[in-house]
Amino acid sequence: MQTPKPPADENGQNDRARGPRLREIPLRLLVPNLITVLAICAGLTGIRLAFENRYELAVMMVLAAAFLDGIDGRIARMMKATSKFGAQMDSLADIVNFGVAPALVLYVFILDQARSFGWIAALIYAIAAGLRLARFNVMAERETKVPWQSEFFVGVPAPAGAMLVLLPVYLGFLGVPPSAPVAFAGAIYTILIAYLLVSRLPVWSGKSETSRIRRDLVLPMILGVVLYVALLMSFTWEVLSLTVLGYLLSLPFGARSWHRRYGTLTIGEEAPEKGLSEIDRGL
Repeated sequence: MQTPKPPADENGQNDRARGPRLREIPLRLLVPNLITVLAICAGLTGIRLAFENRYELAVMMVLAAAFLDGIDGRIARMMKATSKFGAQMDSLADIVNFGVAPALVLYVFILDQARSFGWIAALIYAIAAGLRLARFNVMAERETKVPWQSEFFVGVPAPAGAMLVLLPVYLGFLGVPPSAPVAFAGAIYTILIAYLLVSRLPVWSGKSETSRIRRDLVLPMILGVVLYVALLMSFTWEVLSLTVLGYLLSLPFGARSWHRRYGTLTIGEEAPEKGLSEIDRGL
């Protein structure tokens, strides 16, 4: 018994050979992808501005790219517009905005005075950001997720790394002269941030559903956020520098909370009875 062939069109070609028909795509599916494209444009523009010695605008564009790259996924989930295409686009944008753009802006601003050592530091940071993002994507695609993934990051997340690594630039805007000794110190600092990205250090994410805020603290917290934004707009580089220092000082507290709960110093150590599991071996 022969199987019937698909119906052929007037030109003798069937629908399967012709491929999928074009169909209309809802506008809401395009909005997150457009935000991702704008984030890539902002990151690449920041690189161009750095080469033109317009450093303040360059840093602003890199930070804007990080902000846009951070909200596109949330907007996609709010609009129910998530897609595999959007996820791949977002991953490509992440490596540009959180890895390449900050590294190049930092190199042009100060690390070039450390010559080859400065360039090596910039390369290490960019590669570390790529490895961090790859590990995050692999963990996000797992069907079964361990409970701690909603409370802790494995290492410093890439968006925070982009903000942290630009600290030498913030200090330069505040009057620290971009001399050769400062450049070498900045290169060492850049390698340190790269290590924090790829480390297994437990970093509190603040996304746990079990986290609750007392009702009487809601309004003071909102006022605190408003005050922070107002200070950020008025004293941008001072506030960013203090934010970086505050974030770095908060890392030991996240690790301490992890140690109290699971009894290990880093994520990935074998402790199956406590709900831990190895991340991907070799990474």
